[in-house]
Amino acid sequence: MRPKSIQFITYPNISLLDLAGPLDVFTAANRFSRPDHQPYTISILALNPTTETCSNFSINTEILQAETSSPHTLIIPGGPGIHDFCKDPKFVTHFINHADKAERLISVCTGIFALACAGKLDGRRATTHWSAYDELERNFPSIIIKRGPIFINDEHIWTSAGVTSGIDLALSIVEKDLGHSVALEVARHLVMFLKRPGDQNQFSSSLTLQSKSSQFSDLHAWINENLSTDLTVPVLANFMNMSERTFVRKYSESMEKSPSKMVELLRLDAARDMLTNSNNPLKTIAQRCGLGSESTLIRRFVKNFGITPKEHRARFKSTK
Repeated sequence: MRPKSIQFITYPNISLLDLAGPLDVFTAANRFSRPDHQPYTISILALNPTTETCSNFSINTEILQAETSSPHTLIIPGGPGIHDFCKDPKFVTHFINHADKAERLISVCTGIFALACAGKLDGRRATTHWSAYDELERNFPSIIIKRGPIFINDEHIWTSAGVTSGIDLALSIVEKDLGHSVALEVARHLVMFLKRPGDQNQFSSSLTLQSKSSQFSDLHAWINENLSTDLTVPVLANFMNMSERTFVRKYSESMEKSPSKMVELLRLDAARDMLTNSNNPLKTIAQRCGLGSESTLIRRFVKNFGITPKEHRARFKSTK
């Protein structure tokens, strides 16, 4: 089997970790393969011979030219300089033409904007760092943006969330190319305790709620400490010193969800954390999180996350 050409495209003000994380994965895959049959040839390209990262490190690169060999896999990392890169006159004449030759296209974090500007994502499912969701959706309405997953694979195009999720994506590419055992060997080499599938969320409901409004932050903290108790609207309204009607109205307007839905999400978040970090049986987890019975936990978990609690534990259980 011929080695697959893995090419990274860099530009000024690129995020070093967006580049280095996936780069180390493919380099490690070569290291654990037969010396006479390495699966990847790896190169770093740019429009100029030197790339200055946003960490003030300079990287020596090959210059992307018309005669540059076609890549099997072309990877565009993210970084603060991505928008200037997309405005460079050579973006069209060099990058897009080169991307047209690739069998597999990958973006890490905000590198997705390069694929979007190149017209590669129209009508496709894709994801990126949570902070770029709105801008991407506003500027490229034809993209089907998935908010939450750490990476998405739509046919030959892979997109990932921020920073370290590029490592998870690269590990899945290695698994697809070389098999499960090689991917796990690489993950162990990188001291990754867990190889996360793409459908793991970037962030928890607690973090999402915190980012929406500070008015109810104390309420959310109190709820997280009292998940097994009565958390009906009268109790929550009393905590906020509001009438039930005023509380429901103000909370729904501010948080864009009802108080009861918020309580359910926080309870499920806690259950998900216990599944990952404890060996407690489902019945105990359901009681401690205020979800009542094991059957209720299973039903609501499947409805919100698309998998059963046991499947989640099998995928994400910490090995520490």
